[in-house]
Amino acid sequence: MREWVVKRRERTRHLIELGGLVVKAGLVDLTDDDRATLYGAFLTVADMLRGDERGNALALWQRKGKRAFEAEKETPDD
Repeated sequence: MREWVVKRRERTRHLIELGGLVVKAGLVDLTDDDRATLYGAFLTVADMLRGDERGNALALWQRKGKRAFEAEKETPDD
């Protein structure tokens, strides 16, 4: 398979996984699937990551995300 096809598929898979996180976090429902609102929220997060509190924000969000993934593993699917 051509290299560009492999790279395109990898990129597509990555984008789908990121979209899944947006849904998993409940952001689609909480914003009534308003793309402008979601984009604005992401821009706000990006601004925070460009600021002085970058390290603290990343550490907090990483801990919270890891806990959520672990809790999900422990909860049986219905």
